[in-house]
Amino acid sequence: MNGRIMAAIGLGLLVLGGATAAAQDFGRYEALKNPRIATLPDQKMLVVEAKGDPAATSGEAFGLLFKAFFSLPGTRMIGAPRARWLNTETESKEHWVGLFAMPIPDSVIVPPSGMPNLRIEGWTYGEVAEILHVGPYGEETPTIEKLMKFIAEKGYVVAGPHEEEYVKGPTQVSSPADYWTVIRYQVKKKSS
Repeated sequence: MNGRIMAAIGLGLLVLGGATAAAQDFGRYEALKNPRIATLPDQKMLVVEAKGDPAATSGEAFGLLFKAFFSLPGTRMIGAPRARWLNTETESKEHWVGLFAMPIPDSVIVPPSGMPNLRIEGWTYGEVAEILHVGPYGEETPTIEKLMKFIAEKGYVVAGPHEEEYVKGPTQVSSPADYWTVIRYQVKKKSS
């Protein structure tokens, strides 16, 4: 990921406030330094869709997402920001579709009005393969390769889009070397 994305995530986390970092239990992510298969519950999300190269679209998308999130009545942080990339395997970056999202409480039923490309949707999880990437966003490739190897070795195949959960970023640590990003894919058992 580039500096623009980092800045947008950092701005959003800054807006969330220092209490977010203090309230979040980072210890629960330590086990993800090694890949795992887990079952996760579905999650209601506030979503902004952006099309194009993430370097050109992510900053604006995260900006809109955080603006919308904090305009919701009774907003409270219930999870880290996330992004899903829908067509990275079939399209060039200029045609990628990114879904930038924040988990929201089930009580939120209507998105803020007057904001383009904004919606509420349920993200399906079920069985997932996930791993924690520690370091700059632009250096995720070896971590993704490790996760893909693990998926294959365990007899699974990828069954959903690439997802990133931004656990620690620019406002919580001073160096990109200390960023924490969960890389996640929905998976299913390989057919015999």
